[in-house]
Amino acid sequence: MSAKKHVVELSDEDRKTLDWFISTGERKAEDNTRARILLKADDGLTDSEISKHVGCHWKTVYNARKAYAERGLAAIHRRKPDREYDVKMDGKAEAHLIRLACSEPPEGHARWTLHLLADELVTLDEIDFESISHETVRQRLKKHPETASL
Repeated sequence: MSAKKHVVELSDEDRKTLDWFISTGERKAEDNTRARILLKADDGLTDSEISKHVGCHWKTVYNARKAYAERGLAAIHRRKPDREYDVKMDGKAEAHLIRLACSEPPEGHARWTLHLLADELVTLDEIDFESISHETVRQRLKKHPETASL
């Protein structure tokens, strides 16, 4: 029989943190399940024993142990916190968007739509966009109440 690839060895402080995490009852059920998995794995139970105690599939146990080996206690949260997104609009582009949203809509339209604004921003010479989504436009306009007439 081979040894486990991802062994969970919790420090006393990590164990206390996980016990507190479970006992507060203010977390997602899946986060609590992963925390219970780590505690049971630290007790030396096998994946199949843990899956019976916790009520999940053995693969979930394996994935929780693997995530703990890679990220530590942050593994109890499914989403990785190190996601980075590029900001699409700077202050200058946002100012153009607000000015455009407050101006008269194009001919043949009663008002600006998010898609019209996004298309118009791409065509402006002052701003260098290859493309911009209507969702980016919506998020930026949501921050400015003066554009609420959209």
